[in-house]
Amino acid sequence: MLLRGEKFNTIDKKITGWMAKNGLFLLRISIGIVFFWFGILKFFEGLSPAESIAIRTIDKLTFNLLSQKVIIYGLALWEVLIGIGLIFNIFLRETLLLLFLQMLGTFTPLFLFPSEIFRVFPIALTLEGQYIVKNIVLISGGIVLGATVRGGKLYPTDNLNK
Repeated sequence: MLLRGEKFNTIDKKITGWMAKNGLFLLRISIGIVFFWFGILKFFEGLSPAESIAIRTIDKLTFNLLSQKVIIYGLALWEVLIGIGLIFNIFLRETLLLLFLQMLGTFTPLFLFPSEIFRVFPIALTLEGQYIVKNIVLISGGIVLGATVRGGKLYPTDNLNK
């Protein structure tokens, strides 16, 4: 039996209130965990599915000036720092800047190595392509978190009228 009327509204208000109260915290922590985890993997050769394409992309962008170890360890450190900044809510502006710069880099293989990103251009992605395109969600999450650096919050609709 579906909930109706006042009972539904009471439950709905509690749930949306909980979401408004905890949503930004959970978003920040979850994105932080993703960056920390993916970064840590890059410290161990062969564990990151993005290792090869990341190295080749950065190598191309830096005109072969950096060794593969410097590239992968630098990227690993960069991602771990983003993760730590988000998880512990420290240096949020700087952390988000690092996040957005890193995200720019993650999309460059779409242009540098399209045959490795698409099975059928432009509709069917390879696994590497899916790994890249999912970053749209991380960027959107970063934008939402960026809205909080000056005190922005989420409020359930009913709180706006108070």
